[in-house]
Amino acid sequence: MTRKSEATVVKLESVDLGVDSTPTAVLDRVSLVLDTFDGPGRLTLAQIVRRTGLPRSSAHRLLERLVSMRWLRRDGRDYELGMRLVELGSLAVHQDRLHTAALPLLHELYRVTGFVVHLGILDGPDVVYLEKIGGRLAAAVPTRVGERRHAPTTALGQALLAFAPPHAAAHPHPATHPQLTRVREAGVAFESGTGLAGFSCLAAPIGLPGQAIAAVSICGPTKALRNDHISAAPVRMAASAIWRAIDGGSHSVTPTLQRRQLLRNLPTAARA
Repeated sequence: MTRKSEATVVKLESVDLGVDSTPTAVLDRVSLVLDTFDGPGRLTLAQIVRRTGLPRSSAHRLLERLVSMRWLRRDGRDYELGMRLVELGSLAVHQDRLHTAALPLLHELYRVTGFVVHLGILDGPDVVYLEKIGGRLAAAVPTRVGERRHAPTTALGQALLAFAPPHAAAHPHPATHPQLTRVREAGVAFESGTGLAGFSCLAAPIGLPGQAIAAVSICGPTKALRNDHISAAPVRMAASAIWRAIDGGSHSVTPTLQRRQLLRNLPTAARA
């Protein structure tokens, strides 16, 4: 942990919440408050209190402290995520080995297909988007970096569930089992209009069969993207190229959102 991060924790530990203020308890409450912002839009104090169950006075003091540290931003009575979290999130994604290896190949996939390109990983029952590339069309596709979606409802998620290690499959809904069998047989997953209304997505796993660590997909208007070998070929090629680019396809590679020691090597300006 960096000195600045340690100082932040000390500040948080000193906040008088009117409740148990041990370091663990304070950090649990910070996490509880920040998790309420998992979605679009701003939240009022009343909404945060209702979602967290914290006493109103304690929640207000904690929110104001987070505002002072730029973890949150207040506009009148409304709170939203602050720029410091955006900065840290960007560092986490861009220092990830998977993301670094995949990025140029994702851009190439977009150039070749013209469709929106996603990179995602499996986290429990959800797929988490690590990257989204797509020019003007990207604005029309309702996804964002850092977003979670129930894995079985997306092509990315189906590709991951079908090819990920058994312990990572998070027990998908039984209704998806036949679909996952078809995905394993085809080598790619295709979803049309269910996860993203009006759009179709085609995804391929990144990694060895049964050991997929991530997936890549293309998404476009349902009328433009078909489930055929012509559409699947560039996605398969991109997935294979990304796998080769990650430590030469080392079996030990797993995606991580942040390595603490990497923060120590950042230029001073990047940590500010």
